[in-house]
Amino acid sequence: MNRLQFTFGCGSLKLAGSLDTAPGTTGLLIVSGGNEIRSGAFSGQSRLAARIARKGFSVFRFDRRGVGDSEGENRGFRKSKGDIRAALEAFSAMAPQMERVFAFGNCDAASALMLTEGKGFDGLILSNPWTIAEDEETAEPQHAPEAIRSRYIEKLKNPSEIARLLRGGVDLKKLARGVSASLRPSSSPSSLAQDMRSGLDQFEGSVHILLAGADRTAQLFDSTWDRNDPRVRRCEGAGHAYVEPEHRDWLEAQILAALRA
Repeated sequence: MNRLQFTFGCGSLKLAGSLDTAPGTTGLLIVSGGNEIRSGAFSGQSRLAARIARKGFSVFRFDRRGVGDSEGENRGFRKSKGDIRAALEAFSAMAPQMERVFAFGNCDAASALMLTEGKGFDGLILSNPWTIAEDEETAEPQHAPEAIRSRYIEKLKNPSEIARLLRGGVDLKKLARGVSASLRPSSSPSSLAQDMRSGLDQFEGSVHILLAGADRTAQLFDSTWDRNDPRVRRCEGAGHAYVEPEHRDWLEAQILAALRA
């Protein structure tokens, strides 16, 4: 396995990319979420790429326009279709042995892949898709009512939590706010979520939806999605970036299973 650093064209601009080479005929293109550079938070995507490449799959990462080492203006994930298409073309040219290419994205990178209808890819691996439309954004996504209800049900099953409540070790005002929030009606899909669903419905390849159980972004997505969708896999207790070793292992296993299918 070798790691190559390079630039490739996106219209008149140059974007920065990284390729972990491998001999396999299936490759993985990683799309970064938010304003994250291609190495990922704490180099998480860089390490993931190396692990996947060691299993025989080439992995391509890139900085979209206006992010990291790439030229241009950062216009956000909704307008990243051209960046993704240019990255796919560069990946295919640099790894001509590939017969299939999958895309992986976390957070709004997953949303971007859904909005672009997955064009050009054979499979999509969508982690914790972001569903908050611009006119609905707050500093931090709120817990979905379903997630709050589930959390309280789990607490009621725990004898130590019941004992803590009886001893007066629970903030009753906070408890009342939580109970009130749990009684809110279930969330309605945002306009963004509806656009994402419409885009994904146009995709004919394989789809794998990965949700971190302790992540608010994933919980909000889950609250408006079909709970019986067989494409959904959930990692209980995992945070948004799968930072714990067992959660990283779960994520890697899910990606490898998708690539090998």
